[in-house]
Amino acid sequence: MKLTATNVRTLTVPPGRTEAVFFDDDVKGFGVRVKRSGSRSYVMTWKVKGLGDKHEHRRVTIGSITDIDFGKAKEKAKTIKARVRLGDDPATEIQTAKLDAAHTFEATVAQFLDTLQTRETPYRPRAFKEIKRHLTKNASDLNKKQVARITRDDITTVFDAVTKNNGAVTANRMLTSLSVFFAWALPRYRLTANPVIGIQKNDEHSRERVLTPSELRLVWNAAGTDQYGAIVQLLALTGQRESEIGGLRRSEIHEALVILPPERTKNGRPHVVPLASRALEIIEKQKQGERDLIFGRGEGGFSGWSKSKERMDARIKEANGGKAIPHWTLHDLRRTFRTYAGGGMDTHQFEKLSVREKELASGLGILPHVRAAVQNHVSAYKSGMDEVYDRSTYEKEKRDALEAWANRLHLIVTSTADNVTPMRRKARPHAARSA
Repeated sequence: MKLTATNVRTLTVPPGRTEAVFFDDDVKGFGVRVKRSGSRSYVMTWKVKGLGDKHEHRRVTIGSITDIDFGKAKEKAKTIKARVRLGDDPATEIQTAKLDAAHTFEATVAQFLDTLQTRETPYRPRAFKEIKRHLTKNASDLNKKQVARITRDDITTVFDAVTKNNGAVTANRMLTSLSVFFAWALPRYRLTANPVIGIQKNDEHSRERVLTPSELRLVWNAAGTDQYGAIVQLLALTGQRESEIGGLRRSEIHEALVILPPERTKNGRPHVVPLASRALEIIEKQKQGERDLIFGRGEGGFSGWSKSKERMDARIKEANGGKAIPHWTLHDLRRTFRTYAGGGMDTHQFEKLSVREKELASGLGILPHVRAAVQNHVSAYKSGMDEVYDRSTYEKEKRDALEAWANRLHLIVTSTADNVTPMRRKARPHAARSA
């Protein structure tokens, strides 16, 4: 029959059938598929040669009659027919495209991580945790992209962002994890090449960045009142890692203690963090809901680190008279705590400070093993037989250290050039200071 824009809307399914296809006399294979429910869609069918003398039927849906004009549907059918004559197989291409669309980076990474855990020689827990963090957190901007369509430019964009916000070393480790992932995906998901190949890694230098009192003041006051701001201030107060605070759970808080289970720490050991009163106040201000997680949404902890950091840097620049402070990362807050808690800033940095800020930048004199215990650096103060027999967690010493640091930090962030009150403490030769 000759299909028209009018009669395709009046065709009905014959009695006893659930659907029927009515073909057009003008374009062979072009038709309209009508269902008993009333839905109607344009289709194009054709035959391809199979094994032996057999032929296989192919059919693609062009679109619903309510979504596509009859004339456009018919022209599309003619285009498909012309491609079939040239030997193409549009049906297979469409199916492949649908499969590719389902294979997003996020979904494929989940399959890859499952493979790592189930192989005969599984990754060590710490190594697996690092790979998972790099692929699910650092490279999360790739999540919605089809894995087969990710390009070197996409990888470079993510790499540059992580370098800027998390440092050269973290970006390099992420790049290695991405290379391993794409090498695994290459034969499985129709990739033409590993998009990581050819990207130059960063030169690695051990970071020594310690924020000055004035920089700490800018960071603290620009943190804001949202979740990211609360995380930044908790990182400054506690000296812990981003993942530990960003993934903090209410079930991990016991009165004025945070007790992190082994699976939440970098070294796979449980970790107890006493909370200074100011840190506890920040946590108590966070909204309580049905989730155990304090920060973030849905099933995971806090995300969106890069964009939040960019917005915060903009606020710092505005508060600093339009001048940005030198590049810094959240991990620098951890090093800053360790330095101030110990001997204070090194002589080179210290001598550049104003007289009033030198007192704020001097060290608190907290013993090295206590500072290490605060940050769960067990190997720094326990080794050999000490690790076997010394089971102390130095909870009291850690609490005193964190309270002392919280008081110093409060003085730093609330002071100005005109109201810094020198702290009364016994002077120590500055040459004895060490980070």
